[in-house]
Amino acid sequence: MTRSLLFSLLLLPTLALAASAPRAASAPGAAPSQSVRRFALLVGVNDGGPGRARLRYAVTDARSFGDVLEELGGVQPQDRLMLMEGGRAELENALTRFKAMIAAAKGAGGRTEALVYYSGHSDEEGLLLQKDRFGYRELRQALESLPADVRIAILDSCASGTLARQKGGVRRPAFLVDASTAVRGHAILTSSSEDEVSQESDRIGGSFFTHNLVSGMRGAADATGDGRVTLHEAYQFAFHETLARTEKTRAGAQHPAYDIELAGTGELVMTDLRSTAAVLVLGEMLDGRLYVRDAPGRLVVELKKFAGRATELGLQPGRYTVMRESLGEGSQAELVLDQGGRVVLAESAFRPVGVEMTAMRGGGTPRLDGLAPVAGGGLSAPALSLDEGPPRRRVFANVGLFPGVDTNALFGGAVDNHFSFSLGAGRTGRLDGLAMALGANWASQAVSGIQMAIGGNVARADVTGAQLAVGGNHATGPLGGVQAAVGLNIARQGGLAGQFAVGGNLSSTSLDGAQLSVGSNWVQGDFGGYQGTVGLNMVRGRMSGVQMSVGMNYAATAHGAQVSLLNVGGDVAGMQLGLINVAEKMNGLQLGIINVAKEVESGVPVGILSIVKNGQFHVEAYGSDITFANTAIKVGSRHFYTTVAVGMGRVTGSQGPSHWTLGAGIGGHIPVTDRFFVDVDGMTHSVYGWDASFTTERFLHQVRVIGGFQVAKHFSIIAGPTMNLLHSVDGEATTALSSFSRQGPKHFIWWPGVQAGIRL
Repeated sequence: MTRSLLFSLLLLPTLALAASAPRAASAPGAAPSQSVRRFALLVGVNDGGPGRARLRYAVTDARSFGDVLEELGGVQPQDRLMLMEGGRAELENALTRFKAMIAAAKGAGGRTEALVYYSGHSDEEGLLLQKDRFGYRELRQALESLPADVRIAILDSCASGTLARQKGGVRRPAFLVDASTAVRGHAILTSSSEDEVSQESDRIGGSFFTHNLVSGMRGAADATGDGRVTLHEAYQFAFHETLARTEKTRAGAQHPAYDIELAGTGELVMTDLRSTAAVLVLGEMLDGRLYVRDAPGRLVVELKKFAGRATELGLQPGRYTVMRESLGEGSQAELVLDQGGRVVLAESAFRPVGVEMTAMRGGGTPRLDGLAPVAGGGLSAPALSLDEGPPRRRVFANVGLFPGVDTNALFGGAVDNHFSFSLGAGRTGRLDGLAMALGANWASQAVSGIQMAIGGNVARADVTGAQLAVGGNHATGPLGGVQAAVGLNIARQGGLAGQFAVGGNLSSTSLDGAQLSVGSNWVQGDFGGYQGTVGLNMVRGRMSGVQMSVGMNYAATAHGAQVSLLNVGGDVAGMQLGLINVAEKMNGLQLGIINVAKEVESGVPVGILSIVKNGQFHVEAYGSDITFANTAIKVGSRHFYTTVAVGMGRVTGSQGPSHWTLGAGIGGHIPVTDRFFVDVDGMTHSVYGWDASFTTERFLHQVRVIGGFQVAKHFSIIAGPTMNLLHSVDGEATTALSSFSRQGPKHFIWWPGVQAGIRL
C-alpha cells in the first residue's frame, strides 16, 4: 500500500498566494444547491452464494451509510437509489438507472457528484452477488461511464483492495486532499487490501470499516473542529480505527486501501455537521473510548476522545446512552436530544457502572482453533474483556530496589500507586502522581502524572503528564503531555504531545504537538504541529504545521511549511523553502536554488532551476539591440518561470565582439489563445568585457514584454519591446551598449529596445 548549473544574480519577488475555501455539502432537508447535486447508489447483499457464510449486516451497513448521507451529506431522497439483496442482473439495472439519473441532472446544468457504496461478499476477481459475480474490471468501467464530475466508490468487502490496484488509477500516499468546485476524477476507498478479509461484528451491529466510516462522518473525524468532515478526514479516521479494532481478532488486521485520480484544489466535504437535526457535544475535558447507542440499542458512533478539545456529533433526535471506557474503568451517561437541540456531555454526567464477535466477509469458512461459529455461517473471535486480569489494588506509595523487592510485592497482584521511588527500577500498575527511579520506571497501566528516571520510563497505556529521562521514554498508549530525553522518545499511539530529545523522537501513529531533537523526528501517521531537528524530519502521513531542519524534511502530504536544505513532499499545500525542493504536487511556493515538481496546480516555483513536469521547459535563440546572439533556458510552471541567458554583443562601429552578458530573471507566461502567448519578465545581467575576465562593474536590468506565435508544437516565433537600464558600480561613467541609445557616458543610462527570435 503503497514513490551543469549556471549561477547568477537572482531577483527575489514578492508573491501573493490565493487560497480557496472548501465547499460544504448541502444541508439535509433543503433543496440541493443550484450548482452542485450529489447522487448515491447503495448496494447491500448478505448472500454471497453457495459455500459462503451469509453475512448479517451488509444490508444494515448500506442503510446506515445512506442515512448519514441523507442526514448530513447533502443527498436528497429522490437522488438516493438502494439495491438490497440483488444479483448481477439487478445490479446492472441499478447502474443503468443511476447513470440515467445523473445524466438528467447533467442536462439541466451544474456540477454533479456520484457515490457508489457496496457492502457484501467479494473475492480477488469481483463482487459476489448471490450466485453471480460482477468483475472489478466491469465495475471500474461502469464507474468511469457515469457522467458525473466526481465519482466516489466505497467497497466494504473481502479483497476489495484489488479494485484499487486495477490499472488506470494513480497511487498516492494515504490521503485524499482533492476536490473543489473545479475538481474532476474519481476516488475509490476499500475496506481491506487485495489479500485481506473484511470483518463484521455483532457488538457493533455492522462491519468495522463502515461503522468507523459512518462514525467519522457523524463528527468523530472532524479533526479541525470546523463542523465539516472532509473525505480525507473520514478516510483517515476509518483507516486508523479499523486497523486498531481488528489487530487482535483471529482474522487478522484489516488495512483499508485507496485509489485516487482527482484534479482540483481544496477538500471535498462529505458531511456538514452544522445542518444536523440535533447535536451531541462531547465536552472538552472528556476523554476515553466512547460508545453512543440509540434507544433500540444500536451502536451509532464509536470514537476515542482525547481531552483538550470538544467534539460535536450530528445525530437524530431521540434518547441515547453513552458508555465510556477510560483507564481500565467503565461509566455510563444517558441523555435526550430534541429536534434542533444541542446537549453538552461533561465528565460529571457519567456514573460508574466483552466478548467481540467477528465474521469474515470472504469466500469460504476457514477453520481456526478457538473460534465459534456465528449463526448463518462465518466465524467469531473473542476479544479481551476489560474485567479480565488479576485483581487490582491501590496503595498510596511504593518504595524499593527492584520489582519484587519493593512494598508493592507485599500486596500481590497488580498494584496502583500515587507515588513510587526506587533505587533501581520501579514498577506500578496505574500511576496517578509521581514516580522516581535511578534506573527505570515501568507502568503497566496508564500514567496520569510524572515519571522521572536516569535510565528510562515505560508506560504501557495512556500517558497524561510527563516522562523525563536521560536514556529514553516509551509510551504505548495515547500521549497527552511531554516526553523529554537525552536519548530517544517513542510514542506507539499518538494523541496530543510534545517530544523533546537530543537523540530522536518516534511516533508509530498520528501525533499532534511538537517534536524537537538534534537527531531525527519520525511520525508514522499524521502529524499536526511543529517538527524541529538538525537531522531528519519524517511524516509518513499528512503533516499540518511546520517542519524545520538543517538536514532534510519529508512529508507524504504537507499542509504548511517545510524549511530545510532538502525538502521532499508528496502533495504540498503551503511553502517549501530550501536549497533543493521536491514535490509530487505543489499548491503554493517553492523557493530554492533547485525546485522539482511533478505537477503545480496553483503555485509558483522560484529558483535558478525549476523543473515542473506539467509546466514549461524551453530553449530560446534571439537577437536584440544590445546583444546580437543570445541563448536562454526557461523552466517553470504553466504560468511562472525562471530564465537564464547568455549573450554576445559589440559596440556600434567597432569590429568584432566587445562584450558578453550572463543573466537570470523571473517572469509570467500568459496564454492568450491556443497559439498566441505573452511573456512578461524582469532580468538582471552582468556585462563582461571580451577579455576572458569574469570581473564586472556594469549591470544591465531589463523589463521585457515578449509576444509569441506557436507555429508548431515545439517551435514558436517570439518578439517584443524591452526597457533597459545600464549602470556601473565603481563610480565611473559607462557608455551605452545599444545604437538605440544616443546618450554619452553616464553613470546611469536607460533606453527602450527590442528583441526577436525563436523558441523551441
